[in-house]
Amino acid sequence: MSGPRSIRMVLSAASLLFLLLMIGLGVFSMQRLGDVNRVSDEIRNQWLQDIRLIGDLNNYMSDYRTGEGTQLLSSTAMELTASEKQIAELDARVIRAQRSYEAQPHENSERRLYDEFARAWAEYKVIAAQVLALSHSGVKSDAVVMYMTTSRRAFDMASDTLGRLTDQTVSKAREASARAAGTYLQDSRLIVAAMLVATCLVLVTIIYITRSISRPMLKLARGMQALAAHDTNISIPGMPRDDEIGEMARSVAVFRDNAIALVKSQNRLIEQTAALEETLENERRVTAEQRNFVTMTSHEFRTPLTVIDAQAQRLIKLKDRLSPSDLLERATRIRSAVTRLTGIMDSLLGSSQLLDGQAVYHPREVDPAALLREICQLHRETSGRTDIREDFGELPSVIHGDPKLLFALFSNLLSNAIKYSRAGDPVEVTVTSVNSEELTVSIRDHGIGIAEGDRAHLFERYFRGANAAGVTGSGLGLHLVAMVLELHGGRIEVESHEGAGSSFVVHLPAAAASGAG
Repeated sequence: MSGPRSIRMVLSAASLLFLLLMIGLGVFSMQRLGDVNRVSDEIRNQWLQDIRLIGDLNNYMSDYRTGEGTQLLSSTAMELTASEKQIAELDARVIRAQRSYEAQPHENSERRLYDEFARAWAEYKVIAAQVLALSHSGVKSDAVVMYMTTSRRAFDMASDTLGRLTDQTVSKAREASARAAGTYLQDSRLIVAAMLVATCLVLVTIIYITRSISRPMLKLARGMQALAAHDTNISIPGMPRDDEIGEMARSVAVFRDNAIALVKSQNRLIEQTAALEETLENERRVTAEQRNFVTMTSHEFRTPLTVIDAQAQRLIKLKDRLSPSDLLERATRIRSAVTRLTGIMDSLLGSSQLLDGQAVYHPREVDPAALLREICQLHRETSGRTDIREDFGELPSVIHGDPKLLFALFSNLLSNAIKYSRAGDPVEVTVTSVNSEELTVSIRDHGIGIAEGDRAHLFERYFRGANAAGVTGSGLGLHLVAMVLELHGGRIEVESHEGAGSSFVVHLPAAAASGAG
């Protein structure tokens, strides 16, 4: 079984491959260019040199032949000396050119042609020397004849031989040039092919690295970015791999699992915190309700207890002077206050049961006038600073409903009207419409009013208006009113302007609807 792979080894192998490709391509290119340079050197150092030297020989030979003729035409000693000097110089140049050519490497065919040329040239030089000797001895005519015949044939022979050597050399030079061009073209193609092969190998290596290393690492990076953005619903590729990427993928998977566990833990903490906050808020509300209940209870109980205490004190002080009629009046007032106190307790208990969903609806015939007057009188006695104005008109003698719940309904509305009004401002309790089907009662005040944004929430449990912060209350009164109206099949309308007072209009059916019993 093979051991785990290593990305480092893969990248090292890829780098080594690139290096070897570069070295191999460079060596191969240098070898090919060396072949081209070798052929070029052959052309430059051999064929071009041979052509130059043969050209020099051809020129020097022509000049030598011309010098020979010039000497024949010389008429003075000075001209003769000059021509002889020129011929000597040209002979030396021909000899140097011959030696240079002989020093070059040549093939056998070239060597044979050159040897033939050298023999022909040597024969010509012997004949030319004879021509010059005749010319020196004063036999010009014989020298001229020899110059035009024997010397000319010898020169033409040497020149023709050199011409054939020139043609062969040029032909060989062209062949070498063609070989150089072919070698260059072939080597260029081989270099291009080697570059294409190297490019293909590099591309294959890059594709392999991209697919097996780069792309998986980018996917892992995106996965880690998603985890950093709290997105744990991701898949992690590469976990089965046995290299560094596999180790990274497994580490990211552990990180993702830890992040999921952390999110769950945070959610549980948030839920527990929310539950604790809700419990705390409930405790606060219960505490506030208890405080408000104690405040309202003490407020409601104060007047009846005051009446009872006052009548009891008068009985004690006047016990020896009271007539039976006075005693009966005092006792009647005490009983009335006790009855009122008992009614308040029953009303509070009924309201509490109603808010807890435990209320029992006991409808019967109720005298609406007596109920409204009792409520108004109770609040006059408990809040002597308020001017409560009654306008009942022609009330029916009875309606059908639960007297305790109706008492709580109108008492809460009247209590709110008094609480949210200034001292001395009137509160009007008016029966606005009476017919065989419906009783309409309006309770209007001229107090602080209700903000427009609060009207949609008036009858929600525990809701209090934004401008009611300085007034004692629990936010339960109007919610209780709505529940009583629902049991009686009634409805309520509210009209209010902030700073100008409010009007609550209650519509009760003359025969209230039957509720839950």
